[in-house]
Parts: sequence; C-alpha cells; structure tokens
Amino acid sequence: MTTELITGIRELTTQADDRARLNDAALVIEAGRILWIGPASAAPAADTRTDVGGRAVLPGWVDTHTHLVFAGDRAAEFEARMAGQRYAAGGINTTVAATRAASEEQLARGAARLRREAEAQGTTFLETKTGYGLDLASETRSARAATSVADVVTFLGAHLVPDGIDRRDYLDLVTGPMLAAVAPYADYIDAFCEVGAFDVEESREVLLAGRAAGLGVRVHGNQLGFSGGVRLAVELGAASVDHCNHLKERDIEALAGGATVATLLPACDLSTRQPFPPARRLLGAGARIALATNCNPGTSYTTSMPFCVSTAVLQMGLTIDEAVWAATRGAAAAVGRENGADAAGSLRVGGWADLQVLDAPSVAHLAYRPGVPLTLAVWRRGVRSRLCGLEGSDGLDGSGGSDASGRTDA
Repeated sequence: MTTELITGIRELTTQADDRARLNDAALVIEAGRILWIGPASAAPAADTRTDVGGRAVLPGWVDTHTHLVFAGDRAAEFEARMAGQRYAAGGINTTVAATRAASEEQLARGAARLRREAEAQGTTFLETKTGYGLDLASETRSARAATSVADVVTFLGAHLVPDGIDRRDYLDLVTGPMLAAVAPYADYIDAFCEVGAFDVEESREVLLAGRAAGLGVRVHGNQLGFSGGVRLAVELGAASVDHCNHLKERDIEALAGGATVATLLPACDLSTRQPFPPARRLLGAGARIALATNCNPGTSYTTSMPFCVSTAVLQMGLTIDEAVWAATRGAAAAVGRENGADAAGSLRVGGWADLQVLDAPSVAHLAYRPGVPLTLAVWRRGVRSRLCGLEGSDGLDGSGGSDASGRTDA
C-alpha cells in the first residue's frame, strides 16, 4: 500500500494522554491510518512526502453538536435579538415550516454545503441532529438526509412541541411511531430539557424510550435556566449534556462524579447573549468538557470550530491546551469515540489519519490571531482535502517536499 510522509512539523499536537506537544515531528500515513509518529530526523522512507514547512499539525476538530438539516433563514430573528429582543425557546417554528416544505434532496444538499464549510476549517468528524421536521414524515426525511453528511446522527424529535398538536399526543408520537421510523438512521436520542420545551419527566420518558430502541442518550440542558437537564443527563449516564450555562454547585458535582461530558457552545452563547458556562469551575471540579459549534439557523449559524476555540480561550478562561483538547479528544468522548479503532480527536499509531495543518507554528495562534482563517490543509482518513484551495501553495508540496522556508525541492 502507498505510504505518505508528512514532515516539517514545527509542533505536533497528538492529544495523547500526556497532552504533550511534539516539536520537529513527522508522521506516516498508510491506508487512511497513522503508521508512525516521531522525530522528523528519524522518519522512515515513504512513497510520497509532504513537507508542511515548519507549521503546526493537530487532530481534526470533532464537532459534536450541530443542526445541519434544515431549510429557510432566520436572519431577521437574529437581527431582532441583537436589537434587544430576548431569546426564548420556540423560535424554531419558523424553521420547522421551511423544513417540512423542503425535499430530502434539498435538505441533504444544504447540510452537505455546511459540512464542506466545516471541513475547510479543520473539522473531520461531525455530529448532526434531526429536530426541525417534528412530524413523522419530515423527521424521517431529515434523518435520512443527516446520514449522508454526518459521522453521528442524533434523533431530536423532542426539540419542541410543534404548533397544532396536543402535548401528550406529540410525546406519544415521538416515543412511538416517530422513534421507530428514525431509529434505523440514528445513533443517539436527545431531548431539549428546558422551560418552554420539555420538562425533566417528559425528557426522561423520551430518552428512556430511545435507550430501549438501542440509541445512546444525549441531553440539551440548563441553557436558559436551572432546568434539571444536567442532573437528568448524569442520572441516565448520558454521553453528553450540552449548553450548561446555568449550573448550581450540585450540577457541577454531579458532572464531576459521572461520565457525562459537558459540551459547551460558546458561539451560541454569544448569539443569544446568555452567560457563558462556568468552564473553569467545571474543570476545577474534575468534570470533562467539550466544545462544539451548535451550528443552526436560529442561534448559532456558524460551522467554525476555530471561532469556538478562540472564544473559549478569550472569553471563558480556558487555556489553549484545554480548549484544543475540548474541541478534539474531549469532544470525541461526548460521542463515545475517544478510544478504539474508530476513535476521533487524536493522532495515534493505528488510528485514523484525521488531521489539519495550521498556517502558523503553534496552536496558540488559534486564539492569538482570532478570526484569521488558519486552516491550511486537512486530511480525513488519510485523504488530503481539496476544499482549501491549496494546490501549488508555498510550502505544501506533495511531490518532492520543501524545507522550513517553503522552498520546494521538486
């Protein structure tokens, strides 16, 4: 099989257990997986060679909370919110109407556009949800569309009770025929446990039905207030509880004492003007955290994991290493992909070659130069992406390699 040597790595972040960054490193890819990692001076021969010219290499981002399957636009709602209108659960009805009117092909095409956008910014593993159809046909159509773009699909029929249906009837639909129709396409079930959406008992009913159908459990919790979603997630052993803006000490203690990952969504918090989650208190207590975009048309219309990383550092008090870990290996834990043959968010011998090259010498530049598009190249499962327009770029020559100054020797 063909092997590829990536060398000239000024700083290699592998996200191994010791979280060390390696200097002057190289790695070898074979059949989509990493064959070797070590000092550039000791690199073995390979069939092809790419010299990244003294740049930083790290795992591809793992974005574990997105809502890519939708139709329509909510820019007017965003504008009103920026003018002072308070955010509350319920705005999704605009998107529900547009999504129901869209074909499966239209939904898949829109989601694929956003996936490409995310990949161009370094995302190599992505979760997405249903939740904008909210009837049997539309949720099923959304789930099928999601499988065409996402690595993990989450069923979010319990996003909101749509207009025109009795609350009890809708819960029966979500836990019955809708779940049965969507489960073959989904990996997880989720519930928006929040004032204005579903309370703790309703959420528990939905999540336990999903578990009985063979799905893993995830929760939207404590975004707008002390909803009880965090403790419900820990009680049920959910893979993650997402948002976590409003936490009491007992919520933090519960997360620290359980396996549930607290997934923080800083871009959403900026857009909705919610207080940021207490990231430092979570880490100080021993809880595990992840970062994700929450890409959706209403409250966080961004696919940029670098933006979330820089915001976590500059606004939430995380260190660079903590933020990058939360957006890679920490995020992988939030979807059960931290370890094993299909692990995401880390670079290890035998693991998938999902990585990105920054046009910078260190991951510190992600926050040091916020808003600057630093992702220069992406490999997903060993295949270099063509999305970033790098053909012929200085210092990334794949035929003969280059030195640290970017001069090719081909």
